[in-house]
Amino acid sequence: MLQVIQTNKLTKIYKGFDAVKNVSLSINKGEIYGFIGLNGAGKTTTIRMLLGMIRPTQGTSYINGKKVNHKNYNIWEKVGYMVETPYSYPELTVEENLEVYRRLRMVSSPDAVLNVMNLLNLTQYARKKAKDLSLGNAQRLGIAKSILHKPEILILDEPVNGLDPAGIVEIRELLQDLAFNQGVTILISSHLLSEVAKVATKIGIIHEGQLLQEIESIQLNKLLNQRLIIDSFDNKSAASKLSSAGYPSWINKDGLIETYNKKAIEHPEEISRLLVYQSFPPTKLIVEEEDLESYFLRIIREKGEMLK
Repeated sequence: MLQVIQTNKLTKIYKGFDAVKNVSLSINKGEIYGFIGLNGAGKTTTIRMLLGMIRPTQGTSYINGKKVNHKNYNIWEKVGYMVETPYSYPELTVEENLEVYRRLRMVSSPDAVLNVMNLLNLTQYARKKAKDLSLGNAQRLGIAKSILHKPEILILDEPVNGLDPAGIVEIRELLQDLAFNQGVTILISSHLLSEVAKVATKIGIIHEGQLLQEIESIQLNKLLNQRLIIDSFDNKSAASKLSSAGYPSWINKDGLIETYNKKAIEHPEEISRLLVYQSFPPTKLIVEEEDLESYFLRIIREKGEMLK
């Protein structure tokens, strides 16, 4: 596979604080890489270093095999990006903003502005000033600017901020079309694992500046934990009986019995039989799969503790 975006032990230190520490990413052509982390985890700082906006304390970045520095300015010709806030000229209209950007990007086709407005459903707001746009439409304008010149590489920082559910689906479908049908390599950052999991082909989890895990999206569901949730008339006593019988159990924050014991999960009927025999018949017995947000938080907790 052709590596299009690469970072090698990228590090940024601010006054003794490691904002990013030894982050190494490798993103192939046509891939959608979801860069996941809590607010302040180091996502934007990594992206800003990758784009040459700030200098790394250590480490290097490469775009299409060329090192990111002030000498290789021509590498940005094929890159589109939106970082943090979708900046625009507030007193100019949507169409005027895009026309300015078309000229800055030296896009020769005069139809480029109309085409990208149609693509992002901005045509009806063409003559509206940027300062008067809703947060969602300002976000659409930022994305429109990033793809106006039909880049080969697209880097978007929190691209669905401010969008309603329908808008999120539209952007998801747009990114999938760009990557899968047009071969565009995409890096998107977000704190929303569930949304990124729907569009990304690969996911990297960053926490406190460190890359904790990289996984292929198709493997994600296999990593989700399952648990057996039980309710009875005396959960404290029932949990004690289960633990004594070899099924480690505890009371969760909702006051229900919870166990991750594999045998219990695969054979809940045995748990039911045991509790009935012990005079604690279950009133609820259900196998639940860990949701994506819970997985995200678990990985941060487990691997974060290992790195301390």
